[in-house]
Amino acid sequence: MKRGFWSIVASLALLLGFADGAKGRDRMEKALFAGGCFWCMTPPFQQLPGVREVRTGYTGGQGENPTYEDYAERGFVEAVQVTYDPSEISYSKLLDVFWMQIDPTDPSGQFVDRGPQYRAAIFYLDEEQKMLAEKSKRELDRSGRYLKPVLTGIETADLFWPAEEYHQDYPKKNPIRYRMYKAGSGREAFLKKTWGSGKPEATDPPKKLNPLQYRVTRECATEPAFHNEYWDNHREGIYVDLVSGEPLFSSTDKFDSGTGWPSFTKPLAEENLIRKKDKSLFAERTEVRSKKADSHLGHVFADGPAPSGQRYCINSASLRFIPKEDLEKEGYGEFRKLFLK
Repeated sequence: MKRGFWSIVASLALLLGFADGAKGRDRMEKALFAGGCFWCMTPPFQQLPGVREVRTGYTGGQGENPTYEDYAERGFVEAVQVTYDPSEISYSKLLDVFWMQIDPTDPSGQFVDRGPQYRAAIFYLDEEQKMLAEKSKRELDRSGRYLKPVLTGIETADLFWPAEEYHQDYPKKNPIRYRMYKAGSGREAFLKKTWGSGKPEATDPPKKLNPLQYRVTRECATEPAFHNEYWDNHREGIYVDLVSGEPLFSSTDKFDSGTGWPSFTKPLAEENLIRKKDKSLFAERTEVRSKKADSHLGHVFADGPAPSGQRYCINSASLRFIPKEDLEKEGYGEFRKLFLK
């Protein structure tokens, strides 16, 4: 009798475990993007929190099982399939990263790679992805970032065929050749000119970040209190993301919180911040990250001064300070009005 009872218990546990596993797998979603050479589209997505896998491959053509030798003549396009956990990262965030890897004004290829097999496109898998893709395209087109119209296609997803194994994780397997290709193709210079330094790729650690800056922005470390660059900075100006240059905070909202870290009552540009639940250190806090670079900045607390009642406690190592007299020269002239008396 005992043996039969425990056999039933074991069977139920196995079934429940299987159900939980299936449920976990069901939470994963996929996104499909084309942006020219699929080597260059892999690292920016791989390093994102919540992304589980990025596969290079082919989509949108005729027939089955395309290869690198025949995919172009059969109408396929190089693409990447991103598998991600929507509870950790949104499809909108993936779209933001996608736009920062391509020239969306070029419908005939990408950079040195010409032809329809290298065209940029967003392949949506459901109506929600379609709606979000169209919205992000409209916003980018209206932003004025480009002098030409945004022409990247938004199309129904077709079957995705993984590329040969030597194309998978190519930047990691062949980092020197990859970096030479990316620089020589014109992509790197275009993206730097358009977006600034951008988020560093996992295969090419940022040379401009010192070890502390890297640990803070990329690994969510915290710098020492009272021993950091800006905790007692009283100059007038703005603070931007060290990696991407996104405007984040202003000296007009900075105050001495007594904590030993730069503290602000509110952000300079709300749209440049994202907030995430942080359950580390045995307590739930609200982490603050920059939107485009996804840099860890610090945390926000509800114990700040009036009128906001907020305290944005930020690591100096995540920031670059631009004094008010340099705003025009640095390309932030729109914020000069904050300091006019």
